Amino acid sequence: MRNRISQRLTLALFWSLGKLPPRIAFKLGETLGGLFNRLPTQRRRVANRNLELCFPEWGQAQREQVIRANLRYTGRAVAETALAWFGGRAVDQIPCQVDGLAHLQAAQSDGRPVILLSGHFLCVELAARLIGPRIRMAVIYKPMRKKPGMDQAMLRSRSRTLAGVLPRTDLRQIVRTLKKGIPVWYAGDQDYGTQNSEFVPFMGVRTPTTTGLMRLCRMTNARVVPMFFHVNTAGDGYTVSLGPAMDGFPTGNDRTDAQWMNAVLERGIRAHPEQYLWLHRRFKHPPPDERPAYADALQKPHNRRGDRS
Repeated sequence: MRNRISQRLTLALFWSLGKLPPRIAFKLGETLGGLFNRLPTQRRRVANRNLELCFPEWGQAQREQVIRANLRYTGRAVAETALAWFGGRAVDQIPCQVDGLAHLQAAQSDGRPVILLSGHFLCVELAARLIGPRIRMAVIYKPMRKKPGMDQAMLRSRSRTLAGVLPRTDLRQIVRTLKKGIPVWYAGDQDYGTQNSEFVPFMGVRTPTTTGLMRLCRMTNARVVPMFFHVNTAGDGYTVSLGPAMDGFPTGNDRTDAQWMNAVLERGIRAHPEQYLWLHRRFKHPPPDERPAYADALQKPHNRRGDRS
């Protein structure tokens, strides 16, 4: 019952935000993100730990600067989700520039299926709505089974502009969609456990990396085209960037291919690190011989009066 009430309140908040002019909704979201920054939450500590691991060359001051910006974009992502799900025509007028469309067209020129390799950038929900009318594509997603109300709102929104919304467990439907010639968006940057994974470096950290992309390519003979998206410099629109197809992928060696996939994802992340989902525990399954990455970050900080002078 409590979960159901919480979902209804969240959806009511999203509906209210989604009815605002986008410029005002973005501002409110960024303000909310600024408030997140002032709270010493576990997720903030996870973000700091992720940046420590992925950018060891940075000092603490630079990490703090990126975290502050990242939390503002996280707050903005709340508004972006609300606009994507419940916004009207004004949302569809938000500028969305597509760079590299010729790469996708070249990959499709001989009729082979195409998988769009991407990652979890914070503006993903609104980008999905804005990209839909420009690029006919489907997306693979993880159903929110514990939040059915939120899940249905997301499915309704994505289904309005995208050619398909495919649960990641429905392999048959994913393969069928690819063989119809519909590009499918695939994110390979999260920790799905150690099964069907290879321990290879991601941003320099050995971690389980899914082999699902390689499996899909072998089943469908698909080409892989990188696709990333970010908020533009002015903050009033979005840019979608498509890269050349990964020629020769997969090689047939899952470890080699997982490293290749991660290298492509890293380039997209490093281009706009402040807009990536650093709150996620990407390294929650360490190699057997290593200490858990978040052992300290997940502990609650406590005041030790004896340390005061």
